Amino acid sequence: MIKITAVDPQDLPAILRIERLGFNEAEAGTAAQYQARINQLADTFLAARDADQLVGFIVGPVVDARFKYDARFKYIEDWMYEANVQNRAQPGGNQMIQTITVDPDYRGQGIGSSLLQAIEKQAIQNQRHHIALTCLLDRVPFYEKNGYVNQGIAASAHAGEVWYNMTKLLPSQPQPLG
Repeated sequence: MIKITAVDPQDLPAILRIERLGFNEAEAGTAAQYQARINQLADTFLAARDADQLVGFIVGPVVDARFKYDARFKYIEDWMYEANVQNRAQPGGNQMIQTITVDPDYRGQGIGSSLLQAIEKQAIQNQRHHIALTCLLDRVPFYEKNGYVNQGIAASAHAGEVWYNMTKLLPSQPQPLG
């Protein structure tokens, strides 16, 4: 049975292994970037585990909202991948997703959707306004299946790819976790 847990600093080698299985060299994060994310985004860095084995993860910072209940979204931006972004501590703001990936041997089992649901529950509990991420065109249907809306081509130049902004507006009132 797959469990979603907080990331552990000891997970770094498994994170890097799965990252390289899911992304090409230009797209993948570095060991230094993931070490910083473990240290600075621990409360929004979740791991999917099959027994003791890490089989997937999701991570991203919480950033300030532009306007409290504005329909215009703040999107993930390239600088967020390079900088050591700190999570917003207070309730509110927007949940960004820098990376979500699942070990290829575990794909097709709903683990990616479970990771999205787990971070969404956390975001709702912390009164976040929306979740945003960027993805490649072939992944748009997966996110749409999970309630995200395609906002069009992103301004991203990451890895020389064409990325799409995906967003999900969250309920304004916290929901119970479980």
